[in-house]
Amino acid sequence: MRPNVDRRPPVMADVARLAGVSHQTVSRVLNDHPNVRAETRTRVMRAIDQLGYRRNLVARALVTKHSRTLGVVSFDTTLYGPASTVYGIEQAARDAGYFVSIVSLRTIDRAGVNDAIGYLAEQGVDGIVVVAPQRSAARALDDLPAGMPAVAVEGWHQGEVSAVSVDQVEGARLAASHLLELGHETVWHISGPADWLEAEGRIEGWRAALTAAGRPIPGMLTGDWSPRSGYRAGKELAAMAGDVTAVFVANDQMALGLLRAFTEEGVKVPEQISIVGFDDIPESEFFSPPLTTIRQDFGAVGRRSIDVLLRQIESGEGLPHERLVVPPQFVLRGSTAAR
Repeated sequence: MRPNVDRRPPVMADVARLAGVSHQTVSRVLNDHPNVRAETRTRVMRAIDQLGYRRNLVARALVTKHSRTLGVVSFDTTLYGPASTVYGIEQAARDAGYFVSIVSLRTIDRAGVNDAIGYLAEQGVDGIVVVAPQRSAARALDDLPAGMPAVAVEGWHQGEVSAVSVDQVEGARLAASHLLELGHETVWHISGPADWLEAEGRIEGWRAALTAAGRPIPGMLTGDWSPRSGYRAGKELAAMAGDVTAVFVANDQMALGLLRAFTEEGVKVPEQISIVGFDDIPESEFFSPPLTTIRQDFGAVGRRSIDVLLRQIESGEGLPHERLVVPPQFVLRGSTAAR
């Protein structure tokens, strides 16, 4: 019996030999060079498929000075917003022909973000997207390696770094305005945690809507994005059910906890209290009652952030930083009613 001999992987010379072309022609086909006849391109691609050839990305990077890989820094991808943002970025990068290397941090602070950026830079990524929903993460962008293309997502940065974000202020304004238009005297708010730029934007929009309508601004309760924190806030608000008739909650998961607390305390939604959430998580339409909320288009955030990053990479030189805002969408369901 003949011993098993490991077959070496095919190389570009094997493709050229099978297709009956030069090594340079195979290279032109792989790099989408325009000066290749259609018949020749077809023959080369057929040889590639037949041999199962895979280009050596490391060797290609040495020649082109581009790795076709983008770095992403994120954290706590158990939360719907950050997880959906990273997914949108990854899909947009793949659609553009790039691989993605993701560093997910347990906690997000300046030192951790700097370490992650340094690691990705050492891996030779062509550019970096930092999902920076907290001020501590945004400040780390001041320490980016010189000349490294970068985009901040989900948080504004005051320095020379481009940023892409959903308009949190407008989303909150839409939520509060809807409740006021239904005849509620004012709107209570359960906010996200301090240091989160998204939480700050939603507070700003909520207050702006009340101020514009000349309505009193009630006390604000603070949560941590979790259903449990919404549940605790709901217990407090249920005790004031006669005075509280409308609540804007900074995310749908806290709204879920709020609904549970109201159910336990015998508070009817929307008959006694109307509720609007934020995010439009997939489960929100199945809440009881279905949740009126603000939808964030994370796919659009991903596409626009990658578009901005690729413009920087392809220019090869510094471009003016961009500020792109993705509009939110109001989603009407069954958790709000006229007063």
